[in-house]
Amino acid sequence: MTAQPTPKGAWRITFLLFLFMVVNFADKIVVGLAGVPIMNDLKLDAEQFGLLGSSFFFLFSISAIIVGFIVNRVATRWVLLVLAVIWALAQFPMVGTVSFTTLLICRIILGAGEGPAFSVAVHSAYKWFPDEKRTLPTAVLSQGSAFGVILAVPSLNWLIVNYSWHYAFGALGIVGLLWSLAWLMLGKEGPLVPSAAAAKEEPRIPYARLLMSPTFIGCCIATFGAYWALSLGLTWFTAFIVQGLGFSQHQAGLISILPWVFGACVVILTGWVSQRLVARGMSTRGARGVLGATPLVIGGLILLMLPYVDSAGLRIALLVCGSGLCGSIYVVCPPMLGEFTPVSQRGAVISIYGAIYTLAGIVAPAVMGSVIQHSTGLMAGYLHGFTINGIVMIASGVLGLMLLWPNTERARLMRQSAEPKFA
Repeated sequence: MTAQPTPKGAWRITFLLFLFMVVNFADKIVVGLAGVPIMNDLKLDAEQFGLLGSSFFFLFSISAIIVGFIVNRVATRWVLLVLAVIWALAQFPMVGTVSFTTLLICRIILGAGEGPAFSVAVHSAYKWFPDEKRTLPTAVLSQGSAFGVILAVPSLNWLIVNYSWHYAFGALGIVGLLWSLAWLMLGKEGPLVPSAAAAKEEPRIPYARLLMSPTFIGCCIATFGAYWALSLGLTWFTAFIVQGLGFSQHQAGLISILPWVFGACVVILTGWVSQRLVARGMSTRGARGVLGATPLVIGGLILLMLPYVDSAGLRIALLVCGSGLCGSIYVVCPPMLGEFTPVSQRGAVISIYGAIYTLAGIVAPAVMGSVIQHSTGLMAGYLHGFTINGIVMIASGVLGLMLLWPNTERARLMRQSAEPKFA
């Protein structure tokens, strides 16, 4: 069976979408990076800062679901442009003097604009790559998160240290507008979509069955655990380095890059290995499901070791390795969902998946803030919070290993849809 060729221009669009995700995660990291200056300037306690971190996700999931259904009918090119403009405009109010309430509202608006980002970007990329070639571009898009942090942290931290955290928000607004202009000029819709005739012939599976399939549930659970770790990294990692381990803001900015560098290596390696295994004939149960879920369990076990080491360097190493291993699941879940979801329903299903797992972004920062606030000491609070993170990762990884069977999912769903319905 001859593999379907990749259309010309696919990797150029992938690069633009990669930059889209770079901006996306630079926007996410800025509050965590400037956490201590923000807490000091606005006189916030740990619970208030935890609320600020969670507020980004208040409308995140709702927006992801709504936009997911929109991209079933509207070209992703225009949806991506609107999202990027919203991100940029939401940053500018923070350039001047702001209250906690203003900052909170702007983060909620930003979260609503960023909620659909990864799902829409993946759906857009899949219009340029056939199924057997999707894992690697998914990995590249996932790396927008890592490079967004790697590239943004030094420059944003320089602005925070030498000027003010307000300038960091303004810089992100300008970058968002620049990407929007580039996409307006160069962005295109992919050609790998069904024709009108093919779309009518394509079987349609009820959403209830798609969303209740074991692989969909497994993807949501496994990625929820990974996103718990990611949202703590976005909100609390830099604050832990400064408040818990005693490093300066400048030093903490450099250290904050480490989990994302390690995670970038994990994600690219996972994407490459997964695609090679599929090409060699391994079932996607092994090449995607097992490969993505196993690192969650290992990473969670590593985080459970944190309370038993005293060295600041060892604690940083454990956090970097434990949280960095989570990245594998982001690479494999969208291709698994794409295996059994009809193209006309794929945008909505991937977006609903994103809406569910990112609920961890609401819970995790607030839980960490509450644990710190009510612990006997600052370090004890941080360690208890990261221990909870480890337990969540292990549980989600084990459930993922049990539920992720994409290679049999489509046949089962099609068989169920073909069964006669009785009154």
